[in-house]
Parts: sequence; structure tokens; C-alpha cells
Amino acid sequence: MAKRDFYDILGVTRSSSADEIKKAYRKLAIKYHPDKNPGDKEAEEKFKEAAEAYEILSNPEKKQRYDQFGHAGTSASGGGYGGHMNMDDIFSQFGDIFGGGGGSPFESFFGGGGGQSRGGRRVARGTNLRIKVKLTLEEIARGVEKKIKVNKQVVCNTCDGTGAKDRSSFHTCNTCGGSGSVRRVTNTILGQMQTTSTCPTCNGEGTQITSKCNSCHGDGVVRGEETISINIPAGVSEGMQLSMSGKGNAAPRGGMPGDLIILIEEIPHETLQREGNNVVYDLHISFIDATLGSSIEVPTIDGKAKIKIDPGTQGGKILRLKGKGVPEVNSYHRGDQLVYVNIWTPKALSRDERDLLEKLQNSPNFKPQPGKNEKSFFERMKEYFE
Repeated sequence: MAKRDFYDILGVTRSSSADEIKKAYRKLAIKYHPDKNPGDKEAEEKFKEAAEAYEILSNPEKKQRYDQFGHAGTSASGGGYGGHMNMDDIFSQFGDIFGGGGGSPFESFFGGGGGQSRGGRRVARGTNLRIKVKLTLEEIARGVEKKIKVNKQVVCNTCDGTGAKDRSSFHTCNTCGGSGSVRRVTNTILGQMQTTSTCPTCNGEGTQITSKCNSCHGDGVVRGEETISINIPAGVSEGMQLSMSGKGNAAPRGGMPGDLIILIEEIPHETLQREGNNVVYDLHISFIDATLGSSIEVPTIDGKAKIKIDPGTQGGKILRLKGKGVPEVNSYHRGDQLVYVNIWTPKALSRDERDLLEKLQNSPNFKPQPGKNEKSFFERMKEYFE
């Protein structure tokens, strides 16, 4: 099923301001929030759909790519959202939308549920990492697997990420009794109201550590290095971002790791230039080859290719090599290679060469065709030497 337009999902336009986009998302998020629609799968999907649209349109770089490439510019980011976006991701990313710390506008009325949780307890989330990967035009055209060493926060091997010296160092939080949240009942003019909030003692974890790990000092993470294999699809472009879920910084004490954001950089090619999915090559030939015709080899992404220069080829003609360009992301369609023909003019001639050209200059075949306001090649060449 084709994805809906992100602007249509939020009910905004391309010219809408960041505040208007935020307000539109907040309205939909409240309407379809799981706490307000328990057990309603359709509402849950609309809640995720709105979050995906906001995740793209609230980010200037992602919004620009979406405006330029549509969903192809976002599907190249390696997934992580859309149909695969879970509630923990949404509450973690956009909790501030609702103006509270828990991520749910209904936390006070429905007994919590917002924010990242595991077994009813809040867990920390690692931060995202951003790296740059440089690719050649050939790698972009074929797709490539890159193995990158990333310096980041990794799980502490000494305590397996728990942050504790040993198992006996854990004890249930006395404040929340292990639930990770505390409830408070207040009297209002409408009667008693019960509110739920994160436990301030254990920060929602439900446990406390009496003796911390000597290696990570209770954090559960240490600075380390990890070699990550990145599969980059064919057709990516300069400035495009890929996302690898869970490959960012490890989170304290067994929490959810962040994501790895890969920014694509293109290495300029020696002879070829990229224009969208097409590849451009400037071919320079002599006026003799242009006049008599020739067979010439030109470079392509896939190696050398022979092209035919027809007799009488004019400067400025464009030859097209079908399917020799760059493929579209997540598509079987591939662009073309455009060969721009340029007539090369010699800068120095021998006496015999000049005499020969002057004899040909008066031939009617070397004059401009009727109706064309241009000088002959020989007239332009004579002016050049004079």
C-alpha cells in the first residue's frame, strides 16, 4: 500500500511554519493516543502515522529531502520509523510535544503509560550518534557494504551493563516499591484526583544500587569502539541520511540504545559528473572526427563504452547512453549517461596545415547551412588565430 503524503496526514501545507506543524501533530497525537483509545488498533496506527510524518516534517534537513524526493528520500534512511516505529520511540522522541516530562498527555488521568518503559518501569535511552561516510560514484551506483569503526558508549563488560558491583548490590526502591512510579491523591472541587509520576528516588527504574561497579561507576556504560557493518543501498546522494536502529550509544543500566545516523558524502569523480540520476561526460573531439565520423571510447560507471560519432556531428550535440547512470533508491529504474560533444580547436598549425584549411575554406560544404546565423568552423578558427 502506498504511503500517504505527510502533509495530508497532518493537515498542513508545504508553506506551514514549524509551529503550525507542531500544533497539527499535537492535535492528532492527543486524538489517537493509546491511553485514550485502549485496544483500538486503527487509532494506534494513525498515532504512529502522525508521529512518522512529524518526525520528517519537523526536521529541516529531512523535510527538504522529502520535498525534493518524496518518500524515496525517507525510505533511504534505513527504516526505523513508519510501520516499524514503536511507542517507546515516539514517546522518547516527542515527549516534549505534550508539555510534560512523561511523554503522555493523559498520564495524570490514566495512571501513567508514557515514556519508555519495560515491565512497567522507565528505562533510559542512549543518545543517537552521527557519522559521515564518503562514497565514490561507483559505490553509489552499485550499493556497498562499509565496515566502520565507531567510538561510542558501549555496555560495560564488568557488570554486563547493570552498573552494580554484583547482584547483591540491588535492592527494591523503598519509595515506589519497585514499580518505578508514585501515585498521589489530591482533593479538588471536583473530588479526589489521582496522579501518577516517575519515582524521584530511582528515576523510574524500580531498583537502587548500594555498591556500584568499579569500571563504569554505576553507569553501566563505558567508552569503547565497535566495528559496524553498514549496508548502503544503491542510488543514495549527497546529504542523504541513513538510520540504523539501536547502533548508537548504549544506554545506562540496560536501557534502549540510541540510533546511528549516517550522513552520505559523495567523492567527486575524475571525469564524470552526476546530475540527479543521470551521469554527464564532456567529450572533446577534433573537427576531423566530427566531420568524417568516428568510433570513440568514453568512461562510464561500469567501465569503458564505445560510442559512434556520426559524420557531420555538430558541437553541442548530446548523445545518450541508456541505463548507464545511477539507479533510483529502492527502485529498478536507472538513469542515463549524457555525453556532451565539444569540438576541439587546435591552437597551433603548421604552414602546410594552414594552407590546407584555407583551400577548404572556400568549399561550399564548409559554409554555414542556409537559415542558420552562425559562422563556419574555419571562419571562427581563422579569427582565433588572428
